[in-house]
Amino acid sequence: MTEYGTMLMVFAFAAVVAGALLGLPRLLAPRRLTPVKAEPFECGKDPLGIAEGRFAIKFATVAIFFIIIDIELLFVWPWAMLYRRLGWFGFIEMMVFMAILMVGFLYIWRKGGLEWE
Repeated sequence: MTEYGTMLMVFAFAAVVAGALLGLPRLLAPRRLTPVKAEPFECGKDPLGIAEGRFAIKFATVAIFFIIIDIELLFVWPWAMLYRRLGWFGFIEMMVFMAILMVGFLYIWRKGGLEWE
């Protein structure tokens, strides 16, 4: 099988998996919603008090940082496997990608999201 045929099979498999993940909930989800089921809820616990102070948002910036790292690794791993075949174009393309991700990292760093006090 040629490299093009393998890439086509991988793309077709990914399309089938994505279609199944999007279509199965429509087939399996319950259709009879009651007003109670449609009501939004958090975790079921009663709040302990009134939130009078400011909520620290540092957790969200750290979570975004980990998502950036996950995305970076998701794209760097295949590039590392094929970097010799990609040549200088692949190298420059990856450096542009890393620069874009570095902007997100610098934003989190400037906002103080990496300080653990």
